[in-house]
Amino acid sequence: MTKVNVAVVYYSMGGTNYELAKWAEEGAKELGADVRVLKVPELAPQSVIDGNDAWKATVDQTSYIAEVTSADIEWADAIIFSTPTRFGVMASQMKQFLDTQGGLWASGKTVNKVVSAMSSAQNPHGGQEATILSLYTAMMHWGAIIAAPGYSDSSIFAAGGNPYGTSVTVDQDGNMVEDVEGAVKYQAKRTVQVAQWVKDGK
Repeated sequence: MTKVNVAVVYYSMGGTNYELAKWAEEGAKELGADVRVLKVPELAPQSVIDGNDAWKATVDQTSYIAEVTSADIEWADAIIFSTPTRFGVMASQMKQFLDTQGGLWASGKTVNKVVSAMSSAQNPHGGQEATILSLYTAMMHWGAIIAAPGYSDSSIFAAGGNPYGTSVTVDQDGNMVEDVEGAVKYQAKRTVQVAQWVKDGK
C-alpha cells in the first residue's frame, strides 16, 4: 500500500481555520499520510491587518507556514480545504488561489484529486454549507473526487451534523461554539482512505 500525500490548504483571519487545518493534519497523519499544511496568499494590505489585533496575531502565529503553490497541488493525492464564509461563499483569498490554477487544470493535473472541505462563520446558519458547496463546484470543474463525510460517523452529529464537511460557529470572542475536533479528524481520515483507494486502483 502506497503512502497518500495530503495538502491541507487553508485561509484564516482569526485562527479558526488554522486550528481546523492542524486537526486535519493530525487525523491524516494517524493513517500514515504525508501531510503539508499550507496557507493561501493574503490579499489584504498589511495596514489593514495591523489594525485588527486578532488578525495580526493569527498572521504572526502562522508566519512559519508556507504558502501553497501549484507544485503542492500537483504533489497531493488528496486536498483538504478550510475557509471562512464570506457572504455564503469561500473567502476571496481562497478563490484567488483556485483561480490561479488554470495551467494545472488545463494540463489535466487536477483530475482525480480527492478533495474535502471545511468552513466557519459567526452564526449557526451563516453560510457554512453554501461555502463548502461553492468550493465543491470548483472541484467538479477540476475533475476531482469529492470525499464528503456524509453521516458516516457519530462525530458528524456531535459537531452539528453537516454532511458536506465539518463546519463551526465562532462566537464574538473568537471561540468555537461546537466541538468539532473529532469530526475534523474523522473527515481527514475518510479523505485519506478514499485517496488510498483511488491511488491503489480499487
